[in-house]
Parts: sequence; C-alpha cells; structure tokens
Amino acid sequence: MDSPCGPLTLVATDGVLSGLYMDLQRYRPADELFGVPDPEPFPEVIRQLDEYFAGGRTDFDLPIHLGGTQFQRSVWTALCEIPYGETVTYGQLAEQLGRPTASRAVGLANGKNPISVIVPCHRVIGSTGDLTGYGGGIERKRFLLDFESGALVLS
Repeated sequence: MDSPCGPLTLVATDGVLSGLYMDLQRYRPADELFGVPDPEPFPEVIRQLDEYFAGGRTDFDLPIHLGGTQFQRSVWTALCEIPYGETVTYGQLAEQLGRPTASRAVGLANGKNPISVIVPCHRVIGSTGDLTGYGGGIERKRFLLDFESGALVLS
C-alpha cells in the first residue's frame, strides 16, 4: 500500500498480519518470500493505517502475529505500550522489561521488529534524545515522530 512514508508491504501468516515492511527496510525479507500478492489485501489493516495517517487514530486494534524469539516478542509487545506521541529510550525499555543492562539487545530486537508503524519501534530513541537507528531509515523515524507530535501535518 502507499503511505505518506513510502510504500508499505503487508504480509500475513495464516490470515493474520505478520509483517509491515517499508521499501529498503533493513531486515526486510526477500520479496520472493512474501508469496503471491492478494488482490484484496488487508482491508482492516489498510483502513486503520489510513486513519492513523489522517490523524484520526492513535493506536491500532488488529490481530497480529509476532514471530521471533521470546525476548524479541517481549520487546515488541512492550513497544505497543508506548503511548502515541511519546518516546522512551532503549535503556528505559530494557528497565521496563526487567533487563536493565540489556539496552543493546533491546535495540537489536527493536531493529528487527517485523510490523513497523503498528508496533511503534520508531518511538524508541537514544539516551541523549538522538534518533539512533531505525530499520526504515532515520528520515522515516523523524517523519513518524514529527507526525505524532503534531509538528508535521499531512494533507
């Protein structure tokens, strides 16, 4: 689907959203692994993403399937608890998970988040407030954070 932050590829596993990838995203699976495109893809996911980008949705209510290790899934689940328009640091997220020395591991798991935007990995920043790393590129992370803070209005 097209979006204000570029083309998004939606992927399902057994009919449930399991991937939302930006073009040129780090850790994006090879296109041939996505399977046959569905001509009627994900109407509810697209509707909610459209509402989000129109400024009318601050959280998502969708069934999702998160693969990955148990630690990765715990990080990705914690990402969903970061409120719209707010940020946390990798260290704060590690502390929240009861792993205060695991900020690097949290960063690695964050970078491998398979469902960007909906699982809001863009809301995690460096300890100094810097925008460190983002699988979709720093410019997209800045775009999403500016959008959520109200500093950027889409028309």
